[in-house]
Amino acid sequence: MLNTLIIDDEPLAHKVIMHHLVSHTDINVVKHCYNATEALAWLASDSADLLFLDINMPALSGMDMLKVLANRPQVIIVSAYQEFALQSYELDVTDYLLKPVSAERLSLALDKVRSRVVSAPVPALPQDIVIKVDREQRRVAPGDITYLEAYGNYVKVWCGDTMLLANSTLKQLVAQLPGQMFTQIHKSYVVRNAAVIARDSESVMLQNKQRLKVGKSFKAVLASLL
Repeated sequence: MLNTLIIDDEPLAHKVIMHHLVSHTDINVVKHCYNATEALAWLASDSADLLFLDINMPALSGMDMLKVLANRPQVIIVSAYQEFALQSYELDVTDYLLKPVSAERLSLALDKVRSRVVSAPVPALPQDIVIKVDREQRRVAPGDITYLEAYGNYVKVWCGDTMLLANSTLKQLVAQLPGQMFTQIHKSYVVRNAAVIARDSESVMLQNKQRLKVGKSFKAVLASLL
């Protein structure tokens, strides 16, 4: 049974998908959301195996939601716009359907979803990363990192109250880390999700009692952190 979330600002789109899902008894729709912010808030405390996701929605687009979503489930894009297809596959969506969706095309997409479930590998433990500090190479476990702070052409790697100054850009360093463990909350800050112990509308507090500001363009991720 695949727990499924439908995210679309058009009620008719929900009805069409539900109509086609009648014959797919292994698909269990657990929630209907009518914007991406509502979906992120729900996913912060619940989980789904599959998302049917529209792209053109108010406030936060489906593509922007995918970029900030931690622990991303399988995703089937359902959109009236074909031009986002390439970008969506770069985000590893399972399939991309154009509206109006036919029953046959949706069935093919669900076959892809089931195939991925069967062949999904057992998740590996996050591997240590190696960073350059001064003239040395240092091994750091992702689980030891509290947050990263951009510092020009360097990155301050905070492990609790200990700071390592890595010879790297923030983008380069984040690319080495397991994406499901970390979230960017500001152009200068990336936090380890499990290190966040409190949040408000403007900032987050970490385990070491450090409070970090959340950038305006990153506020949609707050709901997924706690």
